[in-house]
Amino acid sequence: MNVQNLKNLTLQQSQEWDQTVRSFSDYDVYYLSGYVKTFQLHGDGEPLLFHYEGNGLRGMNVVMKRDVSRDPHFTGKLPEETYFDFATPYGYGGWLLEGKGDRTPLFAAYEKWCRDNAIVSEFVRFHPVLGNTAFHGGAYEIVRLGGTVTMDLSSPENIWANLTSKNRNMIRKARKNGLRIYNGRFPKAFDVFREIYNATMDKDQAKEYYYFDPAFYESVLNDLPHNAQVFWAQMTDGTVAAASILLSANGRMNYHLSGSCRKLQNLAPTNLLLYEAALWGCANGCKTLHLGGGVGSGEDSLYTFKKAFYRGDPCRFHIGRKVFLPEIYENLTALRMDLPENSGFFPRYRA
Repeated sequence: MNVQNLKNLTLQQSQEWDQTVRSFSDYDVYYLSGYVKTFQLHGDGEPLLFHYEGNGLRGMNVVMKRDVSRDPHFTGKLPEETYFDFATPYGYGGWLLEGKGDRTPLFAAYEKWCRDNAIVSEFVRFHPVLGNTAFHGGAYEIVRLGGTVTMDLSSPENIWANLTSKNRNMIRKARKNGLRIYNGRFPKAFDVFREIYNATMDKDQAKEYYYFDPAFYESVLNDLPHNAQVFWAQMTDGTVAAASILLSANGRMNYHLSGSCRKLQNLAPTNLLLYEAALWGCANGCKTLHLGGGVGSGEDSLYTFKKAFYRGDPCRFHIGRKVFLPEIYENLTALRMDLPENSGFFPRYRA
């Protein structure tokens, strides 16, 4: 094990961070410094990029470092800056590896760093499109969950052919009713998105976490200048029926956040929006549009809606779990007198 082959970067080194990310052939937007900065502002923790290079192998991993004492369940129970854990930034991630060298020294160096720096555990949401679960055999406990939908953007003909017949009819209906799709990245577009998104969260009675401050949207606009934009569906009278933030990087698009006007949902604005966004991606060199899966990775109505955009097999979503400090993990869990039974949540002490 050579810990000198492992280095970590913070957002103070954002230029080196992004140069490192873009040096990997399969990177996606979730690894970029501008993306994780938005979620640092949202309170998700301190972003770190780990980069390993040596013995015919290179790898990178992006995490959010969280102080366990700041979890509401531990208020007044733990000193600050004592125990930490890692989680994949909102979206997807996990280690990306290149080369045929032995992976054992990489994970040994990483685990030593985590133990030496009081990292109790790590929770990973592997990237379904990149399929990077295969890199982690033996290093994490891996759990297979539901499917996610990825559109093939190789040609306009393929995009249309992969839509279900019902979805095509919904798209035709949206156009017939005068809906038009626009896209761009300027402050007013993000203001319009925030208004319709918050209204959607209100109607869905969403948790507080899913509401984002103006500073979050300002960061998306300014820190992802080449990777984020708003698409919106607009009626002829100017009413916005649906809006989405889509991300793109390295030939991949990702459906990020979305909202719609309930009273206009029968006009299928989101169907038309995603179809037109896919056509935009195709025309601008993107190969895939990842729509994600259902709530909690279940095959629910949201998953069924997304599946109508691609007839092929879904990608498979996996999560990873790792405990670096087992004794501390058990002690933290024991501090929780109100733990729900059999929740399956990881790390258990945050359930």
